[in-house]
Formats: sequence, structure tokens, C-alpha cells
Amino acid sequence: MAEAVTVARPYAEAVFKLAVANNNLTEWSGMLRDAADISQHEQIKALIGNPVVSAKQLGELLLEIGKSKFNQEGRNFLLMLAENSRIGVLPQISQLFEHLKSQHEGMLEATVVSAFEMDGGQLKKLTASLERKFNRKIDAKVQVDQALIGGVIVEVGDEIFDASIRGKLQAMASALKS
Repeated sequence: MAEAVTVARPYAEAVFKLAVANNNLTEWSGMLRDAADISQHEQIKALIGNPVVSAKQLGELLLEIGKSKFNQEGRNFLLMLAENSRIGVLPQISQLFEHLKSQHEGMLEATVVSAFEMDGGQLKKLTASLERKFNRKIDAKVQVDQALIGGVIVEVGDEIFDASIRGKLQAMASALKS
């Protein structure tokens, strides 16, 4: 996985610079997300690296599936990725691009893992609290993991806040063992 990120980084950075220069970050964000989604389809994954399918054919197939989702620059980018046998790293390119975009916009990404579904009010309150703490806008993505029993785990950058019942039980078990 680390190798895919290493391969994807220069592509993501180049696209990001192009998007900033042309002031179309949102458009590129959507195109990369769509391309990554297409590349993750089981039938497309089976064609990636298949010696029977040429790079040009694979690139054209992606463009045909995406039809009007890509502008001319996006189409050229996908064809170039296909020619360089890099279609398989589209999810990492998209992810890295989103990270660069968030940094550029002064926004931090947060991953919130909750034991239960969070309603809009709860997420808004948590996001507001995180924005005060970090003094930046927060883009929170929520995941549900019932194994937490209750509470949440919040990851912002390299900081992790564990306010889950599972985390408290593990800390208590550790304390009792020592």
C-alpha cells in the first residue's frame, strides 16, 4: 500500500498544481473521485495489468464509462495514467489530492468513529468543538463501529482522541495489570 501512495504522490501533486493554477479544485476533485470509483469496479480491476488489454484500450474504456464526467484535461490525465500503467493508483491519487486541497483551503480532515449513527446536530456540535480546538475548519467523515460500545474516537492529523467505552475499558485493564 505504501508503494501505491509513493507512486501516486507525484501525479496528485501535479494535478493539484494544475487545478490551483486554473482555479478548478472542485472540478478536479469530482473527476478524480469518479475516476477512482470507476477504477475500483471489479471488472475494471480485472483488466488492469491484463496483457490482452492495451493501455490505450483501458484508458478509452475508462473514458467511455465516465462519458461526460471528465473535461479535456481530465481525459488527457486518464489516458496518460493508462499509458504509464498507473490506473490502479487512482484511489490513492484522489485521496492525496483531497488532502492537498484541504490543506490549501485551510481545512483539517477529521475521521470520527462512533459507536452509533450521529445525527446532524451531534456532528455539528462535535465539529464546532474541534474547530475551536484546532482554530481551523474541520471536514469530518463519520464511520460507525459498534465494537466501541459507546462514545467516539476522533482522528485529526496525527492526533487521536479516544472517548470510547472500549478505549476506557482497555485503559482500565492496562492499569489493573500493572
